[in-house]
Amino acid sequence: MESLSMVGLRLSLKQRYFLLLCVAVGAIIAYQLTRHRLEGRRMSRVEGLRANSSQFTLEGEPFRILGGSIHYFRVPRAYWEDRLLKMKACGLNTLTTYVPWNMHEPERGAFHFEDQLDLEAYLRLAGSLGLWVILRPGPYICAEWDLGGLPSWLLRDPNMKLRTTYPRFTDAVNSFFNQLIKKVVPHQYSEGGPIIAVQVENEYGSYAKDGQYMPFIKEALLSRGITELLLTSDNKEGLKHGGVKGALETINFQKLNMNDIQYLDGIQPHKPKMVMEYWSGWFDLWGDLHHVYTAEDMVDVVTEILKLDMSINLYVFHGGTNFGFMSGASAVGMPAPKPMVTSYDYDAPLSEAGDYTAKYHLLRNVFSRYHAHPLPELPSHQERRAHQPVVIQQHLSLWDSLHLTDKVFVAKHFVGVLDYKTQELSLPDGKGKRILSLMVENCGRVNYGNTLDEQRKGLVGDIELNKRPLRDFIIRSLDMKPGFVNSLETSGHWMSMRQRPTFPSFFQARLYVNSPPKDTFIKLPGWSKGVVFINGKNLGRYWSIGPQQTLYVPGPWLHRGDNQVQYFCLLYTRYFYQSPFSTRDLSPRLSSVCYETTYLKKTCLPFMSL
Repeated sequence: MESLSMVGLRLSLKQRYFLLLCVAVGAIIAYQLTRHRLEGRRMSRVEGLRANSSQFTLEGEPFRILGGSIHYFRVPRAYWEDRLLKMKACGLNTLTTYVPWNMHEPERGAFHFEDQLDLEAYLRLAGSLGLWVILRPGPYICAEWDLGGLPSWLLRDPNMKLRTTYPRFTDAVNSFFNQLIKKVVPHQYSEGGPIIAVQVENEYGSYAKDGQYMPFIKEALLSRGITELLLTSDNKEGLKHGGVKGALETINFQKLNMNDIQYLDGIQPHKPKMVMEYWSGWFDLWGDLHHVYTAEDMVDVVTEILKLDMSINLYVFHGGTNFGFMSGASAVGMPAPKPMVTSYDYDAPLSEAGDYTAKYHLLRNVFSRYHAHPLPELPSHQERRAHQPVVIQQHLSLWDSLHLTDKVFVAKHFVGVLDYKTQELSLPDGKGKRILSLMVENCGRVNYGNTLDEQRKGLVGDIELNKRPLRDFIIRSLDMKPGFVNSLETSGHWMSMRQRPTFPSFFQARLYVNSPPKDTFIKLPGWSKGVVFINGKNLGRYWSIGPQQTLYVPGPWLHRGDNQVQYFCLLYTRYFYQSPFSTRDLSPRLSSVCYETTYLKKTCLPFMSL
């Protein structure tokens, strides 16, 4: 028996060596095939996208860009392929995406290009599905994204001048581009990749504070190896100041105005005309109405654009979600900025959760006329699942969580809210020494306009009590990054719901999933304002003033069994209005019963022409 065991062991080792040899040989063969395929692709590519006549050409043949914007950072990575397949099935041939600097370099010198931010994986996926790519690397992207994609740490410099050739700004841009562009270069058309064009900055004509800035950005791209066609993107007024020599100018609009097209033709005659951003819908602001742009109106304009032999990019084809704290704010035509909602549904052809809409089907019918072959079959619809409401089990006061990291509160009692409109409060009388605590909420930095340099958050001026400035505040940052949120689980200060909570507070519950997880939406009836986390992932902000009433929960972020739900509630909620705290209040709930993004109120969107 012993000799038989030894023989068996020897055979097992031989099998292992043979298996390892096969794996090594297979890897070498796969590498060689991939290398030869890329080399063959490079050798077969002679001339990329060109704009030397009234039509684009690709490999010397007429080419029309039928594009759509899908931002990888707004779509769960598990759904990238689903969204791109749906784009291709609609008849589009080109993907456009921004690159958010503030996500890839959230702290100076700390770069992230992995997981959800794996831009190279996104580019490879697009190429493998037969989609071309127009890359829009910024550094400013607007996009209704916090500070237009610029990292907020830039504003630590009190003299910072964003989007100019101010040395400390250009130094930071150079540092970021050193990391970004080397990842982009191998995916250019000339290298066998899908990138056929790269945009220089974004809508600079609407800012235009420095005549040397656009040449600087252009050179920053070229000097690092960008060789494909360069573009700029502006609305009609921005075209007067947003161009740069050597880059094709494109236009952004929602309403087709032939005077604008003629103006574009006049400033660059005998060049292809392209609508880089045809706005398929519009964004929403907290406290405003939900915008709806009718499918019929949208498709009528798209049809006319195509009849003019123009290329087009739908902004957006699929919007996705402003997960976390990354939604921006609007200050255009307003006395004070208004923050963007969490959903970036945009009333786009694909909904926030990737569902087909009436716009999608109408567009597919239009785009099918510009293809010689039938369009691909529609990918299957993503399943949705509703769950029973989850019962809040315990709560943790903000003040009791500060050891893990301190509106106006006096001795931990809520006394009011200060904002752009309300800048003065009366404090209750009291005797002896009292502590004034202020919780400052960043609702989102302005992403468009001339106030970018002013978007510092926190205590940026004096706090006065009876006209006397208060000094020596102890400042704590409550960044709510995954490490902090996960650490709450082990805090020893959680209290039963039988004890009345104070605000702000964290509330905790469990969502049990007894089958393979599917997408769902969480609804918060009776709650006022806060942030929801699922298994440590930040779903985004919620605010009962609407118009958004639900938060999207991607299925891949759930798992079978118990899922941790945490809700940070800033303000009192009606669940706790009764006094004394009765047994009827012991089970406030978060509902997960919805199949789509729902809104408090809607308005039909007039044609936008900014």
